[in-house]
Amino acid sequence: MDSGDRSADDIGARLRAARTAAGISLRETARRIGVSPATLSAIENGRTGVSVPRLRTLAKELGTTVPLLIGERDSAPRPDRPERGRAATVTERSDRNWREFPPLPTDPVLEAAVDSFVETGYHGATMRSIADRAGMSVPGVYHHYPDKQQLLVRAFDLTMEELHWRVPAARGQGRTPVDRLACTVEALALFHTHRRKLAFIGASEMRSLTEPNRRRITASRNEIQYQLDAAIAEAADAHGPADDRIHIAGRAIATMCTALPQWFRLDGPVTPEQLATRYADFALRLIGLDTARP
Repeated sequence: MDSGDRSADDIGARLRAARTAAGISLRETARRIGVSPATLSAIENGRTGVSVPRLRTLAKELGTTVPLLIGERDSAPRPDRPERGRAATVTERSDRNWREFPPLPTDPVLEAAVDSFVETGYHGATMRSIADRAGMSVPGVYHHYPDKQQLLVRAFDLTMEELHWRVPAARGQGRTPVDRLACTVEALALFHTHRRKLAFIGASEMRSLTEPNRRRITASRNEIQYQLDAAIAEAADAHGPADDRIHIAGRAIATMCTALPQWFRLDGPVTPEQLATRYADFALRLIGLDTARP
């Protein structure tokens, strides 16, 4: 395969996003395509390449297409899916509510690492300090995670896995273009308040990722930005021709949400839900749209 957009890192990030959107675990996906979970994990993390025949098998199992997995535009409907595309996927995932935030499936080591990264920063934390916080021995921590970078990567992956199903689910629930944009912004604001620690790490520790990990996470984050941009463009187009302010608005709205972990507190005077509604109104006003929603 070609380099650039078709690099192993980028393909792995798209593959993980497709698997997460399909609601299929890594272990189950590996079983379906006849590889070990470790091999599939290596593919998703860009540590190994993937053949075209295997990509075809993965695309079929995940309800997507090879062109989408390798970063090419693809206007054809996804196989084994209704032609409504993304909205149909949201319907199939109706078992999960994008407005609800149950506890994440984390382990004590990762929880301790997240707390340490928030409190002292990535470079201020050590495997020993993380082990002490987790109530474990240092060798016990290394048994679960080979190094501190892997802990940071897992924190970023948790963030992206959540955003990659919550944002499309929120947008798909909207009944009008304006409502779809408002729901998209609400989903972003809710995540950055309910998952404040993960969001804080996401906003402050990108520089601490190694180059391959940073490229992969950047590609994954760009996909979320593109979804927000698309929702803004759709809402703006419904009320007249869009102009170059749309691009600026997309970055401004995203930054408005990613800054929330720096000041929002769950014990403050405003709930995450109240704040998310207000942020949606701010976003609509920013691009000159009526805040009235169905």
